Amino acid sequence: MTLFSNQPGDDGLPGQARFLAMLAVMLTTTMNVFDGAMVNIALPQMANALHVSVSDTVWVVNSYLLSVAMSLAVFSALAVRIGYRKQFLFGLIVFTLSSAGCALSTSLPMLVVMRFIQGIGGSATLSIAPALLRRIFPSRLLGQILGINALLVASCTAIAPLISGSILVTLSWSWLFVINLPLGVAAIFLSKQFLPKSSLLNTGSFDKTGAVLSAIMLGAVILCANAFSGQNGIDTSAEFVYIVLALASGVGFVYRQRRATSPLMPLSIFANIRFSLSASTSLVSFIAQGMTFIALPFLFESIYGYSSFISALLFLPWPVGIILIAPFAGKLSDRKNPAVISSLGLLIFASGLALLSTLGEQANLVSIVWRSFICGIGFGMFQSPNNREMMANVIHEHSSYASGVLAIMRTFGQCLGTAFIGIILSNISSFDDVATRFAVVRVGLLIATIAVIVAMLVSASRIEFKWRKRASTEQV
Repeated sequence: MTLFSNQPGDDGLPGQARFLAMLAVMLTTTMNVFDGAMVNIALPQMANALHVSVSDTVWVVNSYLLSVAMSLAVFSALAVRIGYRKQFLFGLIVFTLSSAGCALSTSLPMLVVMRFIQGIGGSATLSIAPALLRRIFPSRLLGQILGINALLVASCTAIAPLISGSILVTLSWSWLFVINLPLGVAAIFLSKQFLPKSSLLNTGSFDKTGAVLSAIMLGAVILCANAFSGQNGIDTSAEFVYIVLALASGVGFVYRQRRATSPLMPLSIFANIRFSLSASTSLVSFIAQGMTFIALPFLFESIYGYSSFISALLFLPWPVGIILIAPFAGKLSDRKNPAVISSLGLLIFASGLALLSTLGEQANLVSIVWRSFICGIGFGMFQSPNNREMMANVIHEHSSYASGVLAIMRTFGQCLGTAFIGIILSNISSFDDVATRFAVVRVGLLIATIAVIVAMLVSASRIEFKWRKRASTEQV
């Protein structure tokens, strides 16, 4: 297999050593994706078991997301100082132990605290997983391995609801966290034994002020997005506070990074125009995806009248499309211009969303399925080449920063998309007639389509930059 074969001049680990190191990273990714996808389905059962309202259990999800968001930039900077392997192991241990804490929780406050701690462990691994894959595999295989990683995420996303449903029917919600324990132990062993050690560490001082400012900024954005998408209406006073806090800390963070001798996030990485355009493309694309993932359940359940189970099944074509195309798109991006491939993917993604917006007030399952499948094909063709473009356009010493930016764009794109569609759908329940509710959802889908078109134009603007310039950057 070409992933594990050696060629003259290869960087990264020797051929056969790559497999077990890759297994450690991908087993950890599997845990993270399963955990996020399965917990959402268990919220009603958690509410019954812990004797709280379903709306209160939303903090089981929010606390995890909040801690991940607040610590992504911190861990991206910390990795270059303590080493990727050491941080990855720390994150795995924290995630595994806090999973046990979640399973043993007897009250909602205890479970929320454990989930917050679990998010810290998840962030420590998620923030550097692509950077680790870049260190494990040679540059000539970067697109291919990122494509396989995208296939793994999509596969886990597709089967997680089925596994979660089976567990909840036969056991209790706590078992959703128990299954992390054997996976975590295996991942810890593999990581300790086979992940590469960092040879050169950044000995500069850690930017504590920048870390605090970044945590406040990113946390305020998450809380603001959550407030906008709340089920109890929009609290303008809360949103105003979060927006002011995010803007003030954001300005302070940029000011600090420009003047710090050892900044938390070196802004110089954004001087590479291909990196900056790729990051912007990723952000806007995930905004569109976040909007769509909220709009479609409203369409399927509130307008078409499908059950939650059928609604979940109607999402399956999306990850299936990603599974089928992502590995091939990633492999192709190792030989062809990634900007061309990702731009084509966004064109297909926009076409799929536009087709979804053309659904009538009544639609059969087949009409929905093939449209969702086109969206998955387009997103899968976009994501792997775009991620490759981001990772390949920074020097190796800055891989963790690029990996962190990639995770931040994904997390905050989805959150901003949720906030935008939350504003659009905030009053949908007040409309009695189906036609008006359908029109509101269609507006949301059309705005998502426009967002993807904007992302496609940003992505296409990279094509004018010479292909050999990207190649020369990879060799640095």
